[in-house]
Amino acid sequence: MTTGRKAKRAGGRSERLALRAAPPKINPAPPGQIGGQYRPLNEADLTNIYQTALRLLDELGMGEVPERLERDLVAAGCCSANGRVHMPPALVEDIIAGSAKRFVLHGRDPDRSIEVGGDRVYFGTGGAAVNTLDMETGVYRSSTLTDLHDFTRLQDTLDNVAWFTRCCIATDVPDIFELDVNTAYALVKNTSKHTATAFTVAEHVDPIIGMLDIVAGGEGAFAKRPFMKTHISPVISPMRFGEDAVDVVYKCIEHKIPMSCITAAQAGATAPATMAGFLAQSLAETLGSLVMVNVISPGFPMIFSNWPLVIDLRSGAFAGGGGETALLNAASAQLSNWLGLPSGVACSMTDAKAIDAQYGVEKGMTSLAAALAGGNLIYESSGMTAALLGASFEAFILDDEMHAMTYRALRGVEVTEENLGFDAICDAVLGDGHFLGGQHTYAAMERDYFYPQLADREEPRTWAQNGAQDAWTRANVKAREILDTHRPDYLSIAQDRAIRERFKILT
Repeated sequence: MTTGRKAKRAGGRSERLALRAAPPKINPAPPGQIGGQYRPLNEADLTNIYQTALRLLDELGMGEVPERLERDLVAAGCCSANGRVHMPPALVEDIIAGSAKRFVLHGRDPDRSIEVGGDRVYFGTGGAAVNTLDMETGVYRSSTLTDLHDFTRLQDTLDNVAWFTRCCIATDVPDIFELDVNTAYALVKNTSKHTATAFTVAEHVDPIIGMLDIVAGGEGAFAKRPFMKTHISPVISPMRFGEDAVDVVYKCIEHKIPMSCITAAQAGATAPATMAGFLAQSLAETLGSLVMVNVISPGFPMIFSNWPLVIDLRSGAFAGGGGETALLNAASAQLSNWLGLPSGVACSMTDAKAIDAQYGVEKGMTSLAAALAGGNLIYESSGMTAALLGASFEAFILDDEMHAMTYRALRGVEVTEENLGFDAICDAVLGDGHFLGGQHTYAAMERDYFYPQLADREEPRTWAQNGAQDAWTRANVKAREILDTHRPDYLSIAQDRAIRERFKILT
């Protein structure tokens, strides 16, 4: 067949090599790609789980409700009887309809803000690891305040970590007020991303807001553009409130601190072992938090953080990396999104202690499942090891690359006239007989492909000549380079001085 087109020759070999060697100018798949392709539950499943959750809230109700919250819930239309507060289905559905569906989690740097809701997917951090995998010895030791500062500035350089929650507990700070203060300080000093922390008790909120106001520019400034959210677990499985956490909820709402209300039931322990029963109870509990927040302040920004956790029923040990974790968190994200609520789930919580094959399999499978299901905020997905008891600098580096591959998978295939490449195919066939160095290829290289910095793609001989390094070793080298060179200070001298005059800063 004659096409009538003249064969074109690409540039010389040196030009083609230079084009192929040049790094891409843009991130081909940044955070915020669209999920929702994986649907482990059909429409009847979703309805049945949801209706069971409504029945649980109505007929069983919530226990151990603090007096202040009980008064507010009853005033809103709930019923208090036999020591439990019952939430009528009509009220719960009205709360869902009126709750915040999309909102911005602000970064100190506006370019690092993210909008949550819908099916957009963002990987971030979570956890409260009490151990850090030491980069020198390769074994775990107690986490320190220095570790928290180092983790914060390390992830500040990682494009695919969309927000940062303090990932470890500074076990060398025994005073709980000093711990909360110095945790918040580490976050504002070392990153301009949106951050998250936790308040041990409600009394700590007011003074720490004073610190955040200094950072934001003056009294009341933080509330106008809150760049830090809080993690709270106001519901304790099974089906009861926790008084201290509820007090924190009231305080955070007073100061307009966005919140992630986390339900962390454990299958077979604090929730049914069956997948469907677990999802029904966990959904009911997280809806209980949603009702509470919206009764206190209608439309308040809350991440619907329904985190299914699994235990090994043979031993009782927490199991963060199994297939059940992947399935339940994906189903949880699907349920939340089906209700139109900003979803938070917990995946990539490997049980592995070392950066090994178990680590890669468990993190890759669970995080991809949650992303494909459309989890808006995927917590615990960066740096966490040892079933959430550990955090690793090398893991942060490796996970960032894993997230890039997941975002690329979510981006999918764009079918356009240009991408179908009819002209490029004809030019290659009638010209050089290959596509290397062609403009169509070069454009795709810049736009469509992710190029890992750590994954080794060399032939075995070259790999051996370069030291036969494994991924852990390469990640260790990269983490050290970042920690040696990236020393941000997002506080001005005046801000830092004002904070230190009011608080005992330990670094």
